[in-house]
Amino acid sequence: MFTALSNKISGKNLKIVYPEGTVVRVLGAAVRLNADNLIDPILIGNAEEIQSVASENRWDLTDIEIIDPETYDAFEEMVAAFVERRKGKNTEEQAREMLKDETYFGTMLVQMDLADGLVSGAVNSTGDTVRPALQIIKTKPGVKLTSGSFLMIPREEDGQKMIFSDCAININPDAQSLAEIAVESAKTAKMFDIEPRVAMLSFSTHGSAASEEVDKVVEATRIAKEIAPELPIDGELQFDAAYAPSVAQQKAPESPVAGQATVFVFPEIQSGNIGYKIAQRLGGYQAVGPMLQGLNKPVSDLSRGCTEEDVYKISIITANQAIMED
Repeated sequence: MFTALSNKISGKNLKIVYPEGTVVRVLGAAVRLNADNLIDPILIGNAEEIQSVASENRWDLTDIEIIDPETYDAFEEMVAAFVERRKGKNTEEQAREMLKDETYFGTMLVQMDLADGLVSGAVNSTGDTVRPALQIIKTKPGVKLTSGSFLMIPREEDGQKMIFSDCAININPDAQSLAEIAVESAKTAKMFDIEPRVAMLSFSTHGSAASEEVDKVVEATRIAKEIAPELPIDGELQFDAAYAPSVAQQKAPESPVAGQATVFVFPEIQSGNIGYKIAQRLGGYQAVGPMLQGLNKPVSDLSRGCTEEDVYKISIITANQAIMED
């Protein structure tokens, strides 16, 4: 699968920003991506510090761009663009201080079309990665929020890949937000050549239980169908009804999604986060993400427990998102 995604971006000179330029896992992935002719990395930070880490690991940074916010030639132009983008919410003085932060600086490079996407989060928190993206890049027209999805890859090569959302960003989305998450997650599925069949998950299947929590998922399903009537979307569905054909026959025989879902939308972050980690640890699925959805330009938030290989793969995904945006 990643071979196909790599082929889509190979030789296109897509620029991905890495605000955590001195982190070994990030730097190692950037060097590999550059050597494989997949991405032109932009490392943010002090050049001497980054070079020192590279030298310790015997990595050649000759062809890799390093930008230090403290010495950036066009810093004042960036400050002006930032103030304009923030529409008076920050003064020039505040902007200068904020843009000394590597993540804010890198996000502005993406916003100004000097880079195609950003990957961060190996040491920074989700908030540190997402906040600049929401303030600067902002969400797409008609989308209120960004969300985080995971690509779930089974052990077996012929197994079904799945998308789990939202497992990372929104703590307790309302029905409208849940519907938006569903539609954006279907778009993410298409990027991986997964035919989207969207299950809106609950502890109830088609009225088997009654509560406010169930009502929210029912309403979210209705809204999602209005937003994207062309998509197969159904809910509320229990996970077993959404996933297992035999259970679907018993619980939801008329459903266009039950028993064959590929996109699983969890009702809130607790169940989503628990669910993907159960699939990862007990089911042996590889969880790639979280991938941020709904932004005008691609930004990816790494897990702080990520490996170099995780950074490598998320970078490929981020570059593919940039192509989709075009």
